[in-house]
Amino acid sequence: MAGWRTAFVLLGLFLVGTPAKADEPVAWGGWSLEMLAKAKAENRFVILDLEAVWCHWCHVMEATTYRDPKVVKLLNEKFVAVRVDQDANPDLSARYGDWGWPATIIFAPDGTELVKRRGYIEPENMASLLQAIIDDPTPGPSAGGAEIIKPAATSALGAGARKQLIANLAQSYDRRFGGWGDVHKFIDADSMDYVLQGAERGDANARVVAKTTLTSALQLIDPVAGGIYQYSDKADWKSPHYEKIMWYQANGLRQYSQAFGLFKDAKYLGAARDIYRYMTTVLMNADGTFFATQDADVDAAMPGKVFFAMNGAQRAELGRQPRVDQNIYARENGWAISGLIAYANVTGDATALAQAERTAEWIIANRRDDNGIFKHGANDRGGPFLGDTIAMGTAAIDLYAATGKRRWLTLAAESGVALGQFRDADGGFATTMTAEGASGVLAKPYRNLDEQVQAARFAIRLWRYLGAPESKDLAEHAIKYIVSDGVVESGRVGSGILLADSEFSQEPTHLTIVGHKGDTEAVALHTAARAYPALNKRIDWWDTREGPLPNPDVTYPEMDRAAAFACSNKMCSLPAFSAEELTAVVTQMTRRSAENTRAQ
Repeated sequence: MAGWRTAFVLLGLFLVGTPAKADEPVAWGGWSLEMLAKAKAENRFVILDLEAVWCHWCHVMEATTYRDPKVVKLLNEKFVAVRVDQDANPDLSARYGDWGWPATIIFAPDGTELVKRRGYIEPENMASLLQAIIDDPTPGPSAGGAEIIKPAATSALGAGARKQLIANLAQSYDRRFGGWGDVHKFIDADSMDYVLQGAERGDANARVVAKTTLTSALQLIDPVAGGIYQYSDKADWKSPHYEKIMWYQANGLRQYSQAFGLFKDAKYLGAARDIYRYMTTVLMNADGTFFATQDADVDAAMPGKVFFAMNGAQRAELGRQPRVDQNIYARENGWAISGLIAYANVTGDATALAQAERTAEWIIANRRDDNGIFKHGANDRGGPFLGDTIAMGTAAIDLYAATGKRRWLTLAAESGVALGQFRDADGGFATTMTAEGASGVLAKPYRNLDEQVQAARFAIRLWRYLGAPESKDLAEHAIKYIVSDGVVESGRVGSGILLADSEFSQEPTHLTIVGHKGDTEAVALHTAARAYPALNKRIDWWDTREGPLPNPDVTYPEMDRAAAFACSNKMCSLPAFSAEELTAVVTQMTRRSAENTRAQ
């Protein structure tokens, strides 16, 4: 942990240097704990340019706005200018993610937010904005106050709130083109998980919504190199922004794989293969880890719209491609591991599963500290950050389910203990253990709502696998925050709330293999269990030589031959002795469980 403290000191020394002259280029510094102290001492405002290395409009803003003489003069005279890569700084990214990239946030010397602006700002508008702040440093309407959320008294989502969230999700769905929202189109991971779970349970409308969206989103897949673009800026999915970001690669790989398992549609398997090919040829490092992102553009002379319209031969002849950000982040690799496992589960690809384990081994060796918490990158500015431990803890559960190796569940349990260290007494979990500043809105670590959902879903799965009261307590702590009135009424993570509530209140489809791990029949049954298309699924493999199951909530008989059992909603099946029998009994069990749930 000493490394990031040293980084803070060095950055602070850098920022406290001599201010730039008015006619010099903008003297960008990094973020540090000393930054606001410098601003206050010099009575200067702070402008934060929160950018992404892959972001097209960030590049445009640097080339135009921040080279405009009026803008440069105002910044150098009255502002401390700070530029931050949002991928490398998850705390600031989580706090200001709703403002898109580039995000421009301006603070008073005491850390008070004055203005938050989303996206590209033209030079003339930026100069006017800066001058207006100098003339009247009163917080604008975009700044707002600190968000105060009181956790709910119980971990149950009220029936009225559930009904409203479902209605909101349905209302935001684009019935013509698929997806959620009116203009920008991408596969929202939580919303897709929610409708896939509905389709799995026999909801015909959820099936249509999932298939329409997944089919439309095929237009975002690069037909040459593979991989999925970030989003389309038109509702018909035909105008992609060409950044390729690990969040979308990993979730695209996972969800197209799961959709193929559920719908048996070959085009979804093709999409999964294209994303897998891209991840393992473009984003994969020689050591088996994954890079974070690929830029939208090759350079200023070759924008993405030109490059990605080329065929393979034309791209090869060009001899260069958009830059790949070669940082190795624990969070992004955790996402990649979960995507690889979903692909391996459906296809039976042993190479993909081995790759997932190889990636996990490297991240454990190089990004995990002595407290079991995962660092973000090689040289973090702050932290540790919540998202890395959640992503790797979730990946560890996926690895346990896919391999039956108990060491992975042990890692998940240790990640649960680490998660507890982020626990906020006011509810939920803090995005970082280190506040970004000493005063103003930055003095208290932020609680990002998307991360609260991810924390809840990880803790719920951990509780199901371990049966431990500590895991259930973590899950309840997370749930009480996200089902609170303040979160539900914000409308920002409606599908995530519904998912977490469903997974907390309903038992997963529980598949248990009883048999030695070297037994070919047991291996075949485990392979079938992995491939069964249930998103909310728990898989255990009981080899009696290893002792009791981690969560012995069901008593299974020791068998003369390998067998599999399916349990859900307080019901268990008779033993199945083949993959076909297992599929049949699980399908029947799932149907009965859904019927019982609807009857309650």
